[in-house]
Amino acid sequence: MKIGIISDTHDNLSAISKAVEVFNHEEIEILIHAGDFVAPFTEKPFRTLNAPLVGIFGNNDGDKLLLKEKYREKEVGEIYEDPYDFEFGTKRIIVTHKPKIVDALAGSGMYDVVIYGHTHRAVIEHKGDTLIVNPGECCGYLSGKRTVAILDLKIWDVELLEF
Repeated sequence: MKIGIISDTHDNLSAISKAVEVFNHEEIEILIHAGDFVAPFTEKPFRTLNAPLVGIFGNNDGDKLLLKEKYREKEVGEIYEDPYDFEFGTKRIIVTHKPKIVDALAGSGMYDVVIYGHTHRAVIEHKGDTLIVNPGECCGYLSGKRTVAILDLKIWDVELLEF
């Protein structure tokens, strides 16, 4: 069971399209977006994704109602308020765009995986039994690197991919 993880796409349609190609090649079963889609038109490149999308709003997401509507209307996926937790397979996952709450979420022992964005810096670490993942930035605007992550639940391994 592979999970795609993306964050901070910031309207970069070209980067989103390339990331979707990576996710389709990896045959992910779900894509988790950790915030900062920014504009509603970003749903267009996600239409070719071969998996459902679950995302949360970030601090730069403007028209939240239209964002949510466009992603739902085009059957791309669902966008939720931050933080959002859910189960996938046997794992309890929480997604946030707020790095300041990551340690508390991981330390709570309630989650197997804590996924976050906002910093534009990739992080893969463990806190106790909790895996913490920030896929970095898809847009490549701040770091000059476009990155996403793939979490393979079968082998409990996460890989950072630069494209």
